[in-house]
Amino acid sequence: MIIIDLDVVMAQRKTGLIELARKVDLTPANLSILKNNKAKAIRFTTLDALCKALECQPGDILKYTRDEEETE
Repeated sequence: MIIIDLDVVMAQRKTGLIELARKVDLTPANLSILKNNKAKAIRFTTLDALCKALECQPGDILKYTRDEEETE
C-alpha cells in the first residue's frame, strides 16, 4: 500500500493547505484529498509541483508499506 505523507512534509515546512494549493495550482479540496491520504492516484505533474514547492523528494511524500492481507 502506498501512503501519502504530505501532511507530515507540510508540517515540517510549516506550509498551510491554502498556501500550498496556490503554489501547485490545485484546489484546496483536491489537495486535502492528497493530504488526508484519500487519493487513489497522483499525476506526475502534481507530484513534481509538490516537490518543487516543498523542496523535497518524491520519497519524502510517498511511502510503501505492506498491506495487512499480504502478511497473512
